[in-house]
Amino acid sequence: MRVSQEPPSGIDTSVPHSARIWDYWLGGKDNYRADREAGDEVIRHVPGIAVSARQDRAFLGRAVRLAVSRGIRQFLDLGSGLPTVDNTHEAAQRLAPEARVVYVDNDPLVLTHARALLSSHPHGVTEYLQADLREPELILRDAAQTLDLREPVALLLLGVLNHILDDDEARDIVRRLRAPLAPGSLLVISHTCDHTSDTLDGEAMRRAVRSVMERGGTPITARSQAGIAAFFEGTELLEPGVVSCSQWRPAPSAQPPEEVPHFAGVGLIG
Repeated sequence: MRVSQEPPSGIDTSVPHSARIWDYWLGGKDNYRADREAGDEVIRHVPGIAVSARQDRAFLGRAVRLAVSRGIRQFLDLGSGLPTVDNTHEAAQRLAPEARVVYVDNDPLVLTHARALLSSHPHGVTEYLQADLREPELILRDAAQTLDLREPVALLLLGVLNHILDDDEARDIVRRLRAPLAPGSLLVISHTCDHTSDTLDGEAMRRAVRSVMERGGTPITARSQAGIAAFFEGTELLEPGVVSCSQWRPAPSAQPPEEVPHFAGVGLIG
């Protein structure tokens, strides 16, 4: 695996960062020693976490396809992370070249790489905003320079709400983000989950989260399946509800996909 050697100016690589850990799990090159060590520590507690990261990316593709099939041509992707493969604009513009996508992240490294590596289909638009998730009105104001909020939008919050540790604050952010969106919009969420089942160990996930926090990395929390479902209050939660992202409308196969500790759902904004 190739890894970045010289970080951009002003980027602190001495502490792990969630976007770079995620990049490491996905096999990317934009990560540093602290990120790999933190990522390996999580793997020690949750050996399947890299598979979970890939399943989360596959869920993104299925959610985008659903949005396009419902006539949505606008996407607001918050906490998009470092560019990898099958990014939101690629998945959307492959099906609808005229799709308009706005990425939002508060990490300057993410925005630097996104602007350098991601290009829009000539019939569509791809834009990037540096903003904090805790500023919904600012995000919506700036996104409205590219998106028409009077028309349906797919609001994507994949692996980002787990960085808002307070439940009430996280739910308030979601309410404020979706409040001005047109009927027919979709709320798409994936989130680290501490669900326990025959194949998932919720306590192991909680230990992994604590280990990342102890290393001084990006604050993160895992929530229960019910806690994640609470984000969809006020929307029509589409089938199959909030489930492991690997089991959210998977492609037909002879072998049902195994649960992973990232749960996901899609809500229709009425």
